[in-house]
Amino acid sequence: MTKILQVGLGPLGQKTVQFAVARGFQIVAAVDSSPNLIGQDVGVVCGLKHMGVKIAPSIKEAVKPLEKNKKPDIAVVTTVSSLAKLESMVLDIAQIGLSIISTCEELSFPWRAQPALAKKLDRLCKKYKIALLGTGVNPGYLMDYLPTVLTAVSKKVDSIQVWRVQNASVRRIPFQQKIGAGLTLAEFNKKLKAGTLRHVGLAESVDFIAARMGWKLTKKNESLKPVIAKTEILTGYKPITIGMACGVQQIGRGFIGKREVITLHFRAAVGEEKSYDSIQITGDPMIRSTIEGGINGDVATCAITLNAIQSVRLARPGLVTMSDIAAVACSVN
Repeated sequence: MTKILQVGLGPLGQKTVQFAVARGFQIVAAVDSSPNLIGQDVGVVCGLKHMGVKIAPSIKEAVKPLEKNKKPDIAVVTTVSSLAKLESMVLDIAQIGLSIISTCEELSFPWRAQPALAKKLDRLCKKYKIALLGTGVNPGYLMDYLPTVLTAVSKKVDSIQVWRVQNASVRRIPFQQKIGAGLTLAEFNKKLKAGTLRHVGLAESVDFIAARMGWKLTKKNESLKPVIAKTEILTGYKPITIGMACGVQQIGRGFIGKREVITLHFRAAVGEEKSYDSIQITGDPMIRSTIEGGINGDVATCAITLNAIQSVRLARPGLVTMSDIAAVACSVN
């Protein structure tokens, strides 16, 4: 039975624990910095039965009292989106010799956006002989890894386009807040200028695709605008009236010269009429693949994080991406 150190017990962390227990994984240690959670039983916090594992305020305090046969096999980190904020956690976990899977969006492919920090983390992980992977549904799968896998049957590829359109009403509250649902347009624009309102990871997905395809991009850009409510919406975490923001529309683009070779369309809004995920490979042959109804991001992120454990435990030491590890599948533990 695979034993997990769970770091982060917000809505995503709690759902990950629920999935892990249902799949037969064992949570042997848990960490969260929230004063309201420290000292509580992780099972109770996650809506499960009492597990006898108290939530600790730090990684060292969570692992130190464990007996040898209870030592975790891997660490799952569901906390921050920022690579810089993740760094200290990686160091603490590396020092106890555990490979790491994190849902940190900027970790999915940091080699071009943050090369100095990526190299630093890579060296650190190699020093302690652990693997470090950033994954999730997006980035980590739907808008980057999966499109490149679909090109395996292509004779040539001219461009890749991806659309991820989702009704955010079924997503966790922090996600709805992150996309600006329920804000006035003035509030939306204020947060946009402050850089606190956007889907994190689109730039990393563009870089991942370019690296996998061997494309040397000459230019990248990203645009973001609000999705504006045309009717009153009551299906989100708060009522949204006409004229308010109900989500975001974000587009990431990559160019070779004047030719647009990568286009990633991300649209998430409370009350969105039709959810779907679609990929178009323009080339020989033309490929169009669509998942009607779309993939629930919270469910899929927890699932792929746990499904990647086996591949990460077999991976080479260092900072790895989804293209560096054995193909992930929902296999029996």
